Amino acid sequence: MPARKMKIGIVGCGNISETYFTNAPTFSDIEIVACADINMAAAEAKATAHKVKAMTVDELIKSPEVELVVNLTIPAAHAEINLKALNAGKHVHCEKPLAITLGDGRKIIELAQKKKLRAGCAPDTFLGAGLQTCRKIIDDGWIGRPVAGTAFMMGRGPEAWHPNPFFFYQTGAGPMFDMGPYYMTALVHLLGPVKTVSASTQASFPVRTAGCKEHFGKKIKVEVPTHCSGTLEFHNGAKITVVISWECYKHNHSPIEIYGSEGSLMVPDPNTFGGPVKIFRPGNDNWSESVLTHSYAKNSRIIGAADIACAVKSGRPHRASGELAYHVLEIMHSFELSSKSRKHIELKSRCAQPAPLATNLMEGTLE
Repeated sequence: MPARKMKIGIVGCGNISETYFTNAPTFSDIEIVACADINMAAAEAKATAHKVKAMTVDELIKSPEVELVVNLTIPAAHAEINLKALNAGKHVHCEKPLAITLGDGRKIIELAQKKKLRAGCAPDTFLGAGLQTCRKIIDDGWIGRPVAGTAFMMGRGPEAWHPNPFFFYQTGAGPMFDMGPYYMTALVHLLGPVKTVSASTQASFPVRTAGCKEHFGKKIKVEVPTHCSGTLEFHNGAKITVVISWECYKHNHSPIEIYGSEGSLMVPDPNTFGGPVKIFRPGNDNWSESVLTHSYAKNSRIIGAADIACAVKSGRPHRASGELAYHVLEIMHSFELSSKSRKHIELKSRCAQPAPLATNLMEGTLE
């Protein structure tokens, strides 16, 4: 008899939902059975395309068939939907960030603990082959003790091409909250939790201009920092220099590099699942590309939700956890707080470093 699958309902049928629908059949422990959106036509279109039930948001959250709600709504709605799902007795896995405010993030974690439910959050890209290979290289001592590093995510912002660029520059967005979760989550996965943040932020251009055909020439008011630079001090002693910016036309930095006592590691784009992974050790002439040691090198978004289903079955902690997402949320908030106060910010939260995946996993399994 085939193993029972956890029944998933997707809330939010925008562009990213197609990837979740497409990837779900890969995993042996989950099955999407329903979808919902405030735009019922969008929900019905996805339901027809993927042969699931279309529901209103409230119907899906209350449905006895749905065990895990995958929340793909806009960031401003994340906390509301997460809390509703937990109060209805459902596990929840959310797109990043967990919430906009730390207060709402804390409510989600505490409610999940109270109800003995799982709260998870993207990004789950750190479960991919690239970042899992990097974790194995560090854990196995190939670069010695990690002591320093860099993380760079820099570009000019999405207003030139995105069909709705306005929300990117409103509270809860900006480069730190839009792209920062990938970098902060990857670093915590590789090095463990962060101890302090020291940062400086700015918005060099208070108004930007939309370049997309839908809003060409319209002015965009900038409400958030668009250039964030700082240093993360980790509990393991490593210090990582971070720049997250939409004020750069071009650069030549690697996404992430980790410098250890015995060598250096070049980490792939944390918004992807694959490589390349490169390592340098004394005595070599240049970087050497590593073979990927793990499965899931292709786009595997929804793997975090699948890990919840697998973890519930076996009774272990899931990896893309709410506690990890809350710690990342506090790191990101601390950049602006440090800049405004001109002080080092000591983080109040401290999550567990997610357990690595095994190297011998069959496609579609997580144990």
